[in-house]
Amino acid sequence: MDLKGKVVAITGGGGGIGRTASYSFSKYGADVVILELNEAAGKETADDINAKGGKALFIKTDVSSYESVRAAFDIIAEKYGRLDALYNNASVFLGGKDNNIADVEPDIWHKVIAINLDSIYYCSKCAIPLMKEKGGSIINTASSAAVVGVPGCAAYTATKGATAALTREMAVDFGKYNIRTNCIAPAAIQSEMVKESNLSDPEFDNEFFIRRLTPIGRWGKPNEVAELACFLASDEAAYLNGNVIRADGGITINGNVNK
Repeated sequence: MDLKGKVVAITGGGGGIGRTASYSFSKYGADVVILELNEAAGKETADDINAKGGKALFIKTDVSSYESVRAAFDIIAEKYGRLDALYNNASVFLGGKDNNIADVEPDIWHKVIAINLDSIYYCSKCAIPLMKEKGGSIINTASSAAVVGVPGCAAYTATKGATAALTREMAVDFGKYNIRTNCIAPAAIQSEMVKESNLSDPEFDNEFFIRRLTPIGRWGKPNEVAELACFLASDEAAYLNGNVIRADGGITINGNVNK
């Protein structure tokens, strides 16, 4: 893949899958803009990329705040004058606090909605004007929770189902500008979020996933999601629009989970 000359913004680009994606996009030649609330993590990632000969810019950004997002994209517009790809990667799972719809508290509900869903609205709203002239790629992040029922996480599930639906709507509305919108739905990726989502499950370990859930028989790796995001941002994916791609090793189609 060749991403040379492309400007790519990544939300949550300082940690987890986002950090891995920042390195992957840089590896393929993109100018990486890291939109990250954690200043130490965002700056460290950008500095490391630059030290290795890549090009990265860190902008401290609270993706749950429209004012913060708008200010970040003003910087992107001033520095680059365009944006070729937006990876809406930032997400949160509030393990132990999210719950079923009857028991989840309003403050948790609204916090998850703000980070996981409002951020896609804010960032896409600000990114699209920078893409309209030459086209671009928007990559949203859903989850297996967007396509199957996952108990005890109503707020998270609501945001991920909405992300998949919003991806299709955006693809229809902005395809005429050659702005392609696609969605990655990961599951069983070795990341901090997966650990947080299963803190109370005594059976949650590698053996549980390998034997009962994942037909491929192993955990997914952050770089396997990051590489998919790079592909969706590349010219090689020029005819992909409106897709929800499950990066889950086959978990969501596995009818053999009880054996």
